[in-house]
Amino acid sequence: MSSALYQTIEMLSREKNIDPEIVVHAVEEAIVLATRKYYKSQQTMRGELNKETGEIVVYAFKTVIAPDEELADPINQIPLVEAQAEHGAEIEPGMEIRTYLDTRPLGRIAAQLAKQVIFQKVRDAERDTVFNEYAHREKEVLSATVKRIEGPDLVIDLGKAEARMPRREQSRLESFSVGERIRVVLQKVDRTAKGPQVLVSRAVPELVQNLFQSEVPEIYDNTVVIRAIAREAGERTKIAVMSRDKDVDPVGACVGMKGMRVQSIIRELRGEKIDIIEYSEEITTFAEKALQPAKVSRVSIVDLENKQLEVIVDDTQLSLAIGKKGQNVRLAAKLLGWKIDIKSEEEKRQEVEQQMSSFSGGPSTPIEQVTELGDSILQKLITAGVTTVEALADMTPEQLEEIPGIGEKTLERIGVAVRHYFGEYAEGEVRPEPPAAESAATLSDAIEGDTATAVESPADPVGDAAEITDAAVQNSAETATEEPADAIETTPEPVAEGAKENKLAPAETNKNETGSEDA
Repeated sequence: MSSALYQTIEMLSREKNIDPEIVVHAVEEAIVLATRKYYKSQQTMRGELNKETGEIVVYAFKTVIAPDEELADPINQIPLVEAQAEHGAEIEPGMEIRTYLDTRPLGRIAAQLAKQVIFQKVRDAERDTVFNEYAHREKEVLSATVKRIEGPDLVIDLGKAEARMPRREQSRLESFSVGERIRVVLQKVDRTAKGPQVLVSRAVPELVQNLFQSEVPEIYDNTVVIRAIAREAGERTKIAVMSRDKDVDPVGACVGMKGMRVQSIIRELRGEKIDIIEYSEEITTFAEKALQPAKVSRVSIVDLENKQLEVIVDDTQLSLAIGKKGQNVRLAAKLLGWKIDIKSEEEKRQEVEQQMSSFSGGPSTPIEQVTELGDSILQKLITAGVTTVEALADMTPEQLEEIPGIGEKTLERIGVAVRHYFGEYAEGEVRPEPPAAESAATLSDAIEGDTATAVESPADPVGDAAEITDAAVQNSAETATEEPADAIETTPEPVAEGAKENKLAPAETNKNETGSEDA
């Protein structure tokens, strides 16, 4: 039958959930420390507890060394000859010579010291037990009870230890009361001066994964596999699932009949939204599904090494694809593990146009080339900063109307002028005649051709008339050479003036119309 002391030790061990031998060693060490302090001795001592009687004995011991060995520690070592003289010839090298010490003189101070040592040893053992119990269980979901509330933090009772759940590890939708049972994820266990610090969370994706495993039998038996989870606690969770059986719909299995399975999880998470997506090995297809409920026009891989995607959506779908405060595209990027650059069709078109413009050297045609605009409109456009034909063509009617002095009629006139400049004419519109300079050049070529014929045709000398004919030809050539020169200078003048008058007439009319309209 064990003694009362040992029974007390066993009860303390069960309460603290530690091994009884740890407490026994703590008691023995405490008595040794008190004894050494009482006797003021530096000898090596050892204590032993008799579990049957409850008696604790303390003894000092010395190690016997052979005659050929040097005595290095006189306090804890004894030569063989001296040991045999004191304790008998049966003593051999390596044996211990024990000297039992009387513990009865130990007083209250020694007992108090022993108590402190025992408590400290028990506390250290308890901390080691807690650390060894939970250190290897990180990311595991545990059932716990809310023990108390300390400001924004919750103290959770795990059964064998207390854990802390700070505010950042809680969902903003959740609030708990003392004594409420909850499921938490063990985040980490740290050794500190005050003991092991256990940190738990309800904001990590592992909680959602465990809830799906509990609610969906297909996930529990690995028919449906969860490939990725992205979560923002209290807001939204995206989960990608894949089926190993072609006859099992992974999304349907997770949703359940009439949404019963997923609704149960949503209630556990206090109303957090959950998007269930079918996983795909093709990253572009997976990206389209990850950005749901937005409809994606196309997905392209920009940088395969750095995992960067470019997603193009319709202009009406851009805000839905980005989500509130960028939440939808942020969760999709976490789910994919890729960077996502999302753009609308209009933004992509403008980007392509800018790249084309930079590739071609950029617009450089002065706006004065559009002669149909008139001086008044040109002045207004230049004042507004529109100095090139390309910049004017890229402007929308709304942007043009913001320019002072541009009204509906002027806006229509600008559109017609720009179309005509680029050679676009509506049905029924008359294209202008070629410039007068071209007509003059054509006439000049014709005159030179006739002159050359006149010079060559008389050259047919016969007999004595050859000299006369040559002279005549020479005179004719000189005359023809001089006269067509005057014809070239004077003949195109009425044609050029006529062409100029015909060309400028509409401009003068437009100018008058513009002046009257602006006035």
